[in-house]
Amino acid sequence: MSDATLNSVTQDPDDFAVQIADQIKTFIVAVTEVSKVDEPEQAVPILLLQVSQLLLAGGRLGAYEDVLPDERYEPDLGAEPDADGLRERYATLLEPIDIYSEVFDPYEPRKAPVPCRISDGLADLVTDLRHGLAHYEAGRTTEALWWWQFSYFSNWGSTASATLRAIQSLVAHIRLNQPLQELDGLDTDQDTGEDDLAEEAGRVMAEEIAGPLGLRPVK
Repeated sequence: MSDATLNSVTQDPDDFAVQIADQIKTFIVAVTEVSKVDEPEQAVPILLLQVSQLLLAGGRLGAYEDVLPDERYEPDLGAEPDADGLRERYATLLEPIDIYSEVFDPYEPRKAPVPCRISDGLADLVTDLRHGLAHYEAGRTTEALWWWQFSYFSNWGSTASATLRAIQSLVAHIRLNQPLQELDGLDTDQDTGEDDLAEEAGRVMAEEIAGPLGLRPVK
């Protein structure tokens, strides 16, 4: 039976909310703990798994009926914790492989790729998901589901997809012993077009990235 069927209006919304909340809690805890490890080889496989599982929750939210909040205006959550510490830890941990290029909307023609950071994506995901979790833990289940569903379509879904694509591509390059294009010197605050990306890109041999990941390149 498909998720679309399981998540129809006939399902108890409380059961669905519990499942989604559990997946989101697991992601936040795991990503926070992984940010404290010392080596990329410890972090990358877990990130591949955790972001993949988060997107399963997002897919279920996307297939679910439209959630409407109980109140017209969102209740005030007060001060929320920022994710700057998480962002900085991942930026340091993933420094050789943090920056990648992404096209935000594949249906927008001739859109040039832009530089992004895995560390920014993970911090943004945690920030978005925590916001809904605060509603959930305060007993506002419908508000939480509305927020997670709305922000899945408007923000965190595309962020998670881009982040997963970068991590999956990284692992594939290493396992297949394929050189990566270097984006060192390219930063996310630059207005960089496709030609600039090509000009900036250099060659990084697979072993330079395989080393931190603990993977021995094929000679």
